[in-house]
Amino acid sequence: MNPARTAVDHFFTVPLDHSAPGGATLQVFAREVVDPGRAGERLPWLLYLQGGPGGKSPRPSAGSPGWLDEALKTHRVLLLDQRGTGRSTPVTARAAARCADPARLAAYLGHFRADAIVADAELIRRRLCGDEPWETLGQSYGGFLTLTYLSRAPEGLKACYVTGGLPGLTATADDVYARTYPRVRDRVRDFYARYPQDATRLRRIADLLAATDVRLPDGDRLTVRRLRTLGLVLGMGDGFERIHWLLDEALDAEGELTDTFLHQVMAVTGFTDNPLFAVLQETLYGQGAGPTGWAAARALTGFAEFAEKADPLLLTGEMIYPWMFRDIAGLRPFADAADLLAARTDWPPLYDLDRLAANQVPLAAIVYHDDMYVDAGLSLATACQVGAARVWVTNEWEHDGVTASGGRVLERLKAMAAGRA
Repeated sequence: MNPARTAVDHFFTVPLDHSAPGGATLQVFAREVVDPGRAGERLPWLLYLQGGPGGKSPRPSAGSPGWLDEALKTHRVLLLDQRGTGRSTPVTARAAARCADPARLAAYLGHFRADAIVADAELIRRRLCGDEPWETLGQSYGGFLTLTYLSRAPEGLKACYVTGGLPGLTATADDVYARTYPRVRDRVRDFYARYPQDATRLRRIADLLAATDVRLPDGDRLTVRRLRTLGLVLGMGDGFERIHWLLDEALDAEGELTDTFLHQVMAVTGFTDNPLFAVLQETLYGQGAGPTGWAAARALTGFAEFAEKADPLLLTGEMIYPWMFRDIAGLRPFADAADLLAARTDWPPLYDLDRLAANQVPLAAIVYHDDMYVDAGLSLATACQVGAARVWVTNEWEHDGVTASGGRVLERLKAMAAGRA
């Protein structure tokens, strides 16, 4: 832990189902971080809502995350491991494998969406702050959580900051992926424009995988479709370089794939640390308007340029496909439950449009003009539907701008919410 920060660990017992508080429970972990010179002061709280779904909150270390030092100038920060992640009661492949009933597992996983996370946050706020509202910083999926929070419990909020995460309030999974594929296509083309040799390398690797049974260190077969999922990282500020240097060591002198490359591909595409990202990805858009039905897979058929035999080969992005739950060891125990979640039609709504329109809690959001993950058009439409919302549109950063900018993004959002910018 950075000596310039003081940390206190908190554990909270919460209901699995907040509508049935007498039933099963979970543990939720949160780390309180404060400037040690101000630890004894009565500071306002800032709750950090991590991106994902399925991502744990960042672990403070020297120089990371970039926004934390800015926050600690004025706030006591709570880094929440959302239910199912990190040190909270985890959702893991091992735990899923112990559940022999897919319907029971699917019902359990249905309690890990934004509505439940917001209910956890309100329970935690009341225990830490009493009746005092707090502020929130929502990164990516954390912005989705913020809009659910404003819909369900605005009395708990003093101000909200959102970075790259204003969702389309009524957008279906089909709407989202129809917009996502063109953005990913353009992002991959930009990558190849920066590193033309990598287009040749990827096509060569794909041809090798199509002709040969190549195994990853965990025994999974590396297929062309799994190779393409490396594109998930391209929307981050360092995404181009991460893929480029991975490919730089992909092939040995004999033209075979190196152990280094295979290990790195397994780690990047295996979902070992965050299976909920894959399991819940499309449920984010389920609001009772029919099943999500593996929308990303259905949308893919409408984009011929994404064919596996196309040259150049296009990587995919933040899309989850049903084949992943059969091909990837870390997701295999969730396969039947994931199919049931994709078929579910009774998802409760996550956003209250009337309450959001009447919102009076200051909401300051940055929208990244070229965001690969969250559609800027949907984000701007949402901003027009939410009261007290102020938006800053920029192409200076990618999706991880709140970290990459140091404290500049958060500093400006705080000023916007206070009416100073």
